[in-house]
Amino acid sequence: MELVDTHTHLYTRQLAPDIEQVVQRAKDAGVQKFYLPNIDSSSIEAMLSLENTWPDSCFPMMGIHPCSVNADFEQELAVVKEWIGKRPFAAIGEIGIDLYWDKTFIEEQKTAFLQQIRWAKDLGLPVVIHCRESMDLVIDLVAREADDRLWGVFHCFTGDAKQAEKIREMGFFLGIGGVLTYKNSGLAETLQQIGLEKVVLETDSPYLAPVPYRGKRNESAYIRVVAEKAAEVLGVPPEKVAEITTDNAKTLFNTRE
Repeated sequence: MELVDTHTHLYTRQLAPDIEQVVQRAKDAGVQKFYLPNIDSSSIEAMLSLENTWPDSCFPMMGIHPCSVNADFEQELAVVKEWIGKRPFAAIGEIGIDLYWDKTFIEEQKTAFLQQIRWAKDLGLPVVIHCRESMDLVIDLVAREADDRLWGVFHCFTGDAKQAEKIREMGFFLGIGGVLTYKNSGLAETLQQIGLEKVVLETDSPYLAPVPYRGKRNESAYIRVVAEKAAEVLGVPPEKVAEITTDNAKTLFNTRE
């Protein structure tokens, strides 16, 4: 069963002590590729070192996480601009709007988000979008920029079927992770309605571990649990979920051979 973890923070300190075993466990579970979203200037070195160690399976992105956008965000944007000008990346991400933790810098978040979207379009890269407590706002912002050069994924999708349809109509994918296994999330019911069209799998490790690991450190290996839960929800074999979502990941990241 071949799987792709489209969103994993493998470079974080939580995973550092046994990262070689973490990667091996994921590979043993069928994970072929790991896509690494950047957070800000402080995460770049650790992220790129993983690419250096596993060049055939670890693929870094470049961007500023909305929670790293503050009064000095233009300095962080300048770092992103410098990096995307000197080497290739798999995507621009993770970028977006986060209204869960702090709404202080909402206007700065919007400015940074839109600038990074425009860079992605110029470079012909997908965008990986973070939209915690901001789904409808982000959909509206993306719709404003929508054209045939803009595509990507709404990472950690937890919305309803109506929102999913809007996102897919704009040519975007839906990233489904451990939240699918949470009893009261409503995501299983949404998945039943929308199916696997434009769905990719992710872990967001070390965060959002699926049941039965909820509350513990998440790992890319647990993406298999997400695939199995999706299969149960949809009444199809796990291998079918893996096949469709892996194919979708190839389209998302433009890696079809």
